[in-house]
Amino acid sequence: METDRTLPHPCAALVSPVRRAYPIIVHSHLGWDWVWQRPQQFLSRLSRNHRILFIEAPFCNDTVRTPRVVLREAPDYPNITILQTPFPRDRWNDRASVDAQRRQLVKSLLSGRFGERFREPVQWFYDPMAVTAFAGQMGEIAIVYDCMDELSQFKGAPPELVQCERQLLARADVVFAGGPKIHRAKASRHANCHAYGCGVDEPHFSLARNGAAVVPEDIAHLRGSVLGFFGVVDERMDYELVAKLADADPAWNLVMVGPRTKVEESVLPRRANIHWLGGRAYAQLPHYASRFNVCLMPFALNAATEFINPTKALEYMACGRPVVSSAIEDVIAQFSHVASVAASHEEFIAHCRQALRAPEPERLERGIELARKNSWEAIVKKLEHHIDAVLDARKRQAEGDAA
Repeated sequence: METDRTLPHPCAALVSPVRRAYPIIVHSHLGWDWVWQRPQQFLSRLSRNHRILFIEAPFCNDTVRTPRVVLREAPDYPNITILQTPFPRDRWNDRASVDAQRRQLVKSLLSGRFGERFREPVQWFYDPMAVTAFAGQMGEIAIVYDCMDELSQFKGAPPELVQCERQLLARADVVFAGGPKIHRAKASRHANCHAYGCGVDEPHFSLARNGAAVVPEDIAHLRGSVLGFFGVVDERMDYELVAKLADADPAWNLVMVGPRTKVEESVLPRRANIHWLGGRAYAQLPHYASRFNVCLMPFALNAATEFINPTKALEYMACGRPVVSSAIEDVIAQFSHVASVAASHEEFIAHCRQALRAPEPERLERGIELARKNSWEAIVKKLEHHIDAVLDARKRQAEGDAA
């Protein structure tokens, strides 16, 4: 890690390439309207210089009779077009057929006037499952794999995903890894792999600490300390720990903000002082955090969390709140000088007690400064730098071949 704790960094210095305004075709396992995280943070900023076609993973829809394309603009981002491909249930189980049909649908769309905006694109993959349908099929000038998670270890991952990722790594021109540990895993399999982990919109989350936030009505009535979480509620959360936190002190309020997925509602512990609020808009998160006394990262230590590099860590720090986390490897490596990291449930509870009793101003200031140094804008500039370097190298090779 760099001595100034600026987290995103290229693996090697590059000569300054020529900036290009190529279009980008994105393949994402996450929908644009899902929780606002790495894909949206990167692509909303990339859209200032590039037209973007954001292709969501296909899905089964009982109301459609034939596969089709649905297009719409991303709200507030006119340079981003979202493309969905709903499939009828009777055509859903044959993956090769789904791949062929959705490739045909997308290529047919791009063969017309709309496609003039996406000639010679960079293809940008979050979803390895899309590689068989689209890699090498769109007239692309380069392939990017932004590996934000080890998806094969997530609950419900398709068995083909591992092989698809191997194909994607073999075809990618550049790979971006979402944290130090996942970078080590992918760099051994790709020579042009670079670690770019968490970024943060520090001005947005600073609302929680500068007096500009308004506490939302659904938690404004709470009395006593608030231990808060925002993020996805899924198999990565330690629900036994959440229950123990609630039982440790009935005067504590656990406010859990985020949509639930891949776990049944019955898994969520129920206590009078646990408040499962469901999903909230990204714009509202600093307002909720303004009421948090401690910010929680109560992750289970399992296969799904082995490689995670939580985006919320820097967001919490930008809010100016104490952070308590389970012993996630990337959190220890990057944030142990700011976050309190617990190796057990008992230690997690003790860290929360300590943070409530005596917050450490020096830690909070270190967290705020770390957030200020790690903007999404700074990372995006470096991503573009790597892509432009790939395109420059291809141009030099083509000129050499022609000579």
